[in-house]
Amino acid sequence: MFKKIAIVIVILVAVILVYAATKPDTFSVQRTTSINAPAEKIFPLVNDLHKWDSWSPYEKKDPAMKRAFSGTASGKGSAYAWEGNTEVGKGSIEITETSPPSRVRIKLDMLKPIEGHNIVEFTLEPKGDLTSITWAMHGPSPYISKVMGVFINMDNMIGKDFEAGLANLKAVAEK
Repeated sequence: MFKKIAIVIVILVAVILVYAATKPDTFSVQRTTSINAPAEKIFPLVNDLHKWDSWSPYEKKDPAMKRAFSGTASGKGSAYAWEGNTEVGKGSIEITETSPPSRVRIKLDMLKPIEGHNIVEFTLEPKGDLTSITWAMHGPSPYISKVMGVFINMDNMIGKDFEAGLANLKAVAEK
């Protein structure tokens, strides 16, 4: 009986590992909302990392996290490193490109809980009295991420944070 159970477990694990190997080598998560404010008012909230504490959902997950700013005051070259609880982990971001008032591109280097090196982009598009803003992240999906993806929907998990952040950003920008 034990032998049959062990064989079933080995086959199940093999199926999961093979299925994970078929998943894409990259991932992408994005969320969009409309804000009743001009892009010129929203852009500085994203382009200045010092202002992220007013809207970023990650700031609220660990108010006691250690933060360190470096580089320029805002825009290209502005950087931010953090170390916090298990929800926010440890990592850094650096703004690598800005196109006022329509785009901010950021290099994200996560060190904990899982190492990852991704690109984050904020795109602002005026639409009449509203501004459509998209928060997107994309990057490589190493094999361990593919295996985790069999059990955890990364789009839903990260997407919820993006939705919360965009709702916070909307509230701040519409004041």
